[in-house]
Amino acid sequence: MAADAPLSFKRPESVLVVIFTTPGEVLVLRRADHAAFWQSVTGSLEWHEDDRFATARRELLEETGIAADRGWRDWGVSHRYEIYPQWRHRYRPGTVHNTEHVFSLELPDRVPVVLRPDEHEEYEWLAWPTAVARVTSASNRWALEILGRERGFLRS
Repeated sequence: MAADAPLSFKRPESVLVVIFTTPGEVLVLRRADHAAFWQSVTGSLEWHEDDRFATARRELLEETGIAADRGWRDWGVSHRYEIYPQWRHRYRPGTVHNTEHVFSLELPDRVPVVLRPDEHEEYEWLAWPTAVARVTSASNRWALEILGRERGFLRS
């Protein structure tokens, strides 16, 4: 396959998965390739994938070691945003935007987290306002703010 074939580049379509506990803690991860970048679980759909929920479950398991059958919510919301310049080389030349589909996962309480060191170096379970302040991307912050207000962990 040629080096510029689609499969050699990331697909500019991804999922965002906000993981939180019923008592109100949010799981955030610090990226290995950008030490100041904190986020919820994210990941691109593979070229052969059509099921966004399956991608969300796969990314959750790959990035945290968490397998969950219940507590999921597909928000039915997508954001289109500009890809950070330092990560554009992963996409086909000329690709500058990504479409992100939002999901969340409510867990009854904290669960053990096993990080993939090539993706994330650290994780924390944070109180909602602290998590909102910690995440780097605007779409992640938006999702935390909406869900936090909806669940009563943030003021309206």
